[in-house]
Amino acid sequence: MTETEAALRTLAHNVRTARTRAGLSLDELGRRAKVSKGALVGLEKAQGNPNFATLVRLADTLGVSVSALMEGPAEGRVRVVSADAVRPLWAGERGSEARLMLTTSGAAPVEVWRWRLEPGEEYPSHPHQAGVVETVSVTSGRMILVVDGAEHPMEAGQTAAFDGDAPHTYRGSGDGTCHLIMTVHLPPGPAPQG
Repeated sequence: MTETEAALRTLAHNVRTARTRAGLSLDELGRRAKVSKGALVGLEKAQGNPNFATLVRLADTLGVSVSALMEGPAEGRVRVVSADAVRPLWAGERGSEARLMLTTSGAAPVEVWRWRLEPGEEYPSHPHQAGVVETVSVTSGRMILVVDGAEHPMEAGQTAAFDGDAPHTYRGSGDGTCHLIMTVHLPPGPAPQG
């Protein structure tokens, strides 16, 4: 089995499990997440190639992190992840990319992302569920963070935090590549049913 096939099987299992736990039919999940029932059926059969925006909408609708849909079981107390071991979930035409490095566990998980933005290239993000907070820390280069239509120029050494339920865009600026670490702080999920 290839790495891609294994990743699709893990995704299929995790989506089906989260949907069942939430008590949603395929029709209802599709309606809420704005994903066709056919695409969901294919996804739960480990077929197809869902894009990043689809994964975000499914995760938000199911009340889980994107990586909770993509990761297998934890392998130990400490997890070290190399950037080259993680495939980009978004890649721009000019070489920009976003990699979901890991998600912390616990009642209010945090996703940790590595981004590379080329000058002039941008990623308009799907607004998240209420209660999501994002942080952006520029480690090199320059970017423009656009939140709810307002532009916020940022450069190396600067960090911003904002509510992720507003429309937001990441745009590379300046003459060189911008590298940043982005975190997505998810609100606490429902208490486990016992």
